[in-house]
Amino acid sequence: MSGSISRHGNKSPYTVKGRSYEVLDSSSHYRASGIASWYGTKFHGKHTANGEIYNLFGATAAHRSLPLPSYVRVTNLTNERSVLLRVNDRGPFRDDRIIDLSYGAALTLGFAEQGVAPVLVETVAQSDSTTDWMGASPRYRYLQLGAYLSLANAQMVSYEASRQPEWHFPVVISEAEVGGQQFHRVRVGPFADPVSLERAWDALIEAGFPSPQRLP
Repeated sequence: MSGSISRHGNKSPYTVKGRSYEVLDSSSHYRASGIASWYGTKFHGKHTANGEIYNLFGATAAHRSLPLPSYVRVTNLTNERSVLLRVNDRGPFRDDRIIDLSYGAALTLGFAEQGVAPVLVETVAQSDSTTDWMGASPRYRYLQLGAYLSLANAQMVSYEASRQPEWHFPVVISEAEVGGQQFHRVRVGPFADPVSLERAWDALIEAGFPSPQRLP
């Protein structure tokens, strides 16, 4: 079910923070339930365990013991939403969590704001996984806090927004060229629905941010 095994990320056993973990010989017939969480901005653009680049909006996940890569169907047991994901990273290294999802996957499953959810994880064949990716269909929306010529200013605004306790949405800095100048845009999101966007907008206003711009 995992297809070609990656040259990286499949050492077994491996050690994290003094604890040893075993990698399964095969992902076939894996089925387990537990708590899922998501990981986001501080890992965005960095290498995963098998050497791929982590995209917090991608259809990917991290697991402690499945061979890399493996393909899984994750079902949120509170709302029965499901998504197909590629396991390309290691984690979460907490006994109370079974799998870490990308932020985009958590949005699709409906628990981005809560941060965690009870899920069922089942491996699927690689051929099945190519027909039902979660990433293309949702139309996400953002709240832009500003566009700055100075990267330092953008980072300061990003830091202030990301430390707000009212939500779990990631804050992302992206670059855009306007009139020959390079701007650094600070955005919160993406949001799965208008209700979530408006809730975050209200929280940002209350925290003292001047009218965030709503963007598609």
